[in-house]
Amino acid sequence: MTNGRPARRITQRDIARLAGVSQPTVSLVLNGRADADIRIPQETRERVLRVIQEYGYVPDPVARRLAAKHNRILGVFTYEAVFPSDTNDFYHPFLVGIEEAAERVGCDLLLLTSASVTGGRRRIFGGDNRLRVADGCLLLGRSLDRDDLTRMVADAYPFVTVGRRDDAGGPVPYVGADYAGVVGELVRLAVTRGHRRLAHVGLPADVESSADRRAGFARATEAASEDGVVVAFDALSPGREPDELLAALLASEATVVLVEHFATAVGLVAAAQRRGLDVPADLSVVTLGDPTTPVPTDTDFTGFRIPREEMGRQAVALLTGLLEGAEATTQRLLPCELVAGATLAPPRTP
Repeated sequence: MTNGRPARRITQRDIARLAGVSQPTVSLVLNGRADADIRIPQETRERVLRVIQEYGYVPDPVARRLAAKHNRILGVFTYEAVFPSDTNDFYHPFLVGIEEAAERVGCDLLLLTSASVTGGRRRIFGGDNRLRVADGCLLLGRSLDRDDLTRMVADAYPFVTVGRRDDAGGPVPYVGADYAGVVGELVRLAVTRGHRRLAHVGLPADVESSADRRAGFARATEAASEDGVVVAFDALSPGREPDELLAALLASEATVVLVEHFATAVGLVAAAQRRGLDVPADLSVVTLGDPTTPVPTDTDFTGFRIPREEMGRQAVALLTGLLEGAEATTQRLLPCELVAGATLAPPRTP
């Protein structure tokens, strides 16, 4: 028992104990029976249903018919308001990797799409929760609900997040991308090209992926400070017009800017061209990852690719390992692939 919740898959016996009734009463409520000789008070029925909903219990008729302990069904849940089915969606490659790996190990996928959407976001424990139909679950999304993660850790429900996550009442199993490491590599590459005044334009660090990018930039520039490297500009991109952002960068005398949001990088290049500036001679622009939304551009950006399909594949491998009781590292960071591109060059000599 952890924080009042069973530290294993919940059973009808657990429901009975938590509701203060017998197990046959729980079975009658679940089956919707109201026999003439067995009358269940409405208050008792409602109490049992509240416990069932709170603890996410779902009867599993398939498991009763199998000698094995698992259905070989993996749940897939995304916190995004729309399930990523379009091939241009940022999350689609993750699903491709998940599907390939699930097929390889003989598991079916259950797309958990019935959760209610509140404020443009799904909640895994909101509404009609069917989480327990699956043996375990894979979670996708830029930001995951902390309360959901804390509850899943406390319940010891098998799950893996695609993307690094901070602890939530305990270690969160994940397969993520090493953003801090690859951003550090790009900083060092810029320094070797002769840049000494570096800028960073990121997204709010309230999610782990953005915090990791910012941390990688900070560590790498601090390590290069003895070589005369300084952070000339560090700002957030949301809500800033490209021309305004470009003016601030030029005022800081930065010669290279590392940009997290791909659309912001595209806007900066367009703003520079409107002012008659050359990218990368007058200002190098480096992107920190793949576009999260399709952005038309002919610019061949220097940056990196996120191993999205491989993250999906390894997330399935990690989850199936957890289900089988294998002892393995439950937190993995995969390297990102540097892209040479054409937007990083030595700064123009004064």
